[in-house]
Amino acid sequence: MKVVALSGGVGGAKFVHGLSQILSSDELTTIVNVGDDFSFLGLTICPDLDTVCYTLAGLANSGTGWGRKDETWNALETISGLGGPAWFHLGDKDIGWHLLRTRMLQDGMTLSEVTSYFCKHHNIPYQVYPVTNDPVPTLVKTNDDKVLNFQDYFVRLGCRPAVAGFDFHNIEKSQPVPGVLDAIHDADIVVIGPSNPWVSIQPILNVPGIRKAIREKITIVISPVKGDKAFRGPAAKMYLEMGINPSAAAVAYHYKHIATGIVIDKEDCDQMAAIEGWGIMVVSTDITMRDEKDRARLASEVIKFYKQIEQEKFNDPLGNNSSKTT
Repeated sequence: MKVVALSGGVGGAKFVHGLSQILSSDELTTIVNVGDDFSFLGLTICPDLDTVCYTLAGLANSGTGWGRKDETWNALETISGLGGPAWFHLGDKDIGWHLLRTRMLQDGMTLSEVTSYFCKHHNIPYQVYPVTNDPVPTLVKTNDDKVLNFQDYFVRLGCRPAVAGFDFHNIEKSQPVPGVLDAIHDADIVVIGPSNPWVSIQPILNVPGIRKAIREKITIVISPVKGDKAFRGPAAKMYLEMGINPSAAAVAYHYKHIATGIVIDKEDCDQMAAIEGWGIMVVSTDITMRDEKDRARLASEVIKFYKQIEQEKFNDPLGNNSSKTT
């Protein structure tokens, strides 16, 4: 079995780690959002890529889910003490990697090549791709007609401004990293992790060629929303500010043109009928990933769901249960 996972943020990284516990190195490929990449203190920062890679390498801070474990903060304290910008929290170990990545990029390596270098150095046997090597920064449009860099919105301003929409700068001119479309083409299943649909997954889907390739595959979404709240981050707040009630059903509707199935929390079972009415298959379970055991359990349940979909597809070769439309 070959699985392609789309990931962004801490929830997506945790789920990818769960998949890595049950799949072999040639069965799992992860495609990661780069819309929140930015430059800080002259360094190229790739938050989602680093969170996925740190998690797979066993280096992630288990308390925060992002950054490095056993981190120190001497450089940041020095910067702050001198009156410099310290709003984006970079630990010393983290800075070491950012320094090297920035140098590699300046020397002509692509982001995908740099990511491959990191994975090889830290013995990560799984293929991890940035979705594109091109800069496609996510811009947040606020309801007072301002446009903010994503990290300014997310970290510096603590997600306080009300959101009106998003722009993925120059994304229509970007190209998928070599190997990404082939991985999707060869996959048995595409899994969209429990990541923010607006700013973690949309920048992946909007890279030319990605959405079209995914429409040809069995695609399962894991809801990042339980009840009316997101597990992490501002996803629920974003839904509300754009006039949508945050719910598992809202997540399903967001993906209705590419989703074959969705995994929702068992407390959201009352939404199953509505979701199924859009032609999306649904399974409910405990989607909370409290520890590594939970991650592997949820990953196993997603694979089991895929096999159920495959069986129903076999029984209905015309694909009447498929939700995917052009």
